[in-house]
Amino acid sequence: MRFDVFTLLPETFTPYLQASILQKAAERGLLEFHVHNIRDYALDKHHTTDDMPYGGGGGMVMKPEPIFAAVENSLGATPGCPIILLTPQGRVFNQKIARELANHAQVALLCGRYEGVDERIREHLVTDEISIGDFVLTGGELPALILIDAISRHIPGVLGDPTGAEDDSHASGLLEYPHYTRPPEFRGWKVPEVLLSGDHGKIEHWRRTQALRRTLARRPDLLTHAPLSPADQKILAGLTAQSD
Repeated sequence: MRFDVFTLLPETFTPYLQASILQKAAERGLLEFHVHNIRDYALDKHHTTDDMPYGGGGGMVMKPEPIFAAVENSLGATPGCPIILLTPQGRVFNQKIARELANHAQVALLCGRYEGVDERIREHLVTDEISIGDFVLTGGELPALILIDAISRHIPGVLGDPTGAEDDSHASGLLEYPHYTRPPEFRGWKVPEVLLSGDHGKIEHWRRTQALRRTLARRPDLLTHAPLSPADQKILAGLTAQSD
């Protein structure tokens, strides 16, 4: 899968993209990262990419010319991939959207800055707008990295465990169950016996129960839309009765 990122701060991407799982996936040809400096496409000798807003007000607005030029020179006049603007006004990113975007061979990410982008970029260039939450950052660079990381986990072969993404929190509509590793006892705190039993049926039941328990306690709103089996419903009923 190919990611094209358009930003005023290309140097912020290198440390993260050249580390750990993403770097290894890129070395194996599973991922491609192309980071484009919008300033390189500015039309004047000062490489101006922002200007004062019409109508007055504080802050600066990113100009349309450099952004259109950056995208069209890199992806063509009619790009055949999603062009996503990272903005607090977009739809809120979640696991479902990550899976949806992972089905594309290429995704372009546009990082806004200052007070935002000229509205004509929204109307005539981007195909989607995504937010990572109800708060404001100084730019779209961190959200872009978050999308890249979350989407990449769904590309076959990127994770060492082929089913790793399936077990993540939110992947099944629930929060993930607790994890333990060696030693079996630390400062008097023991690993649950069931995880040491070798009985895979009991372990799976315990994990599902813990996932339901944690979701009920921390994010009960998720249970409204989670795909729950009759067995899950029975477990939930028991957990709810215990908490009453």
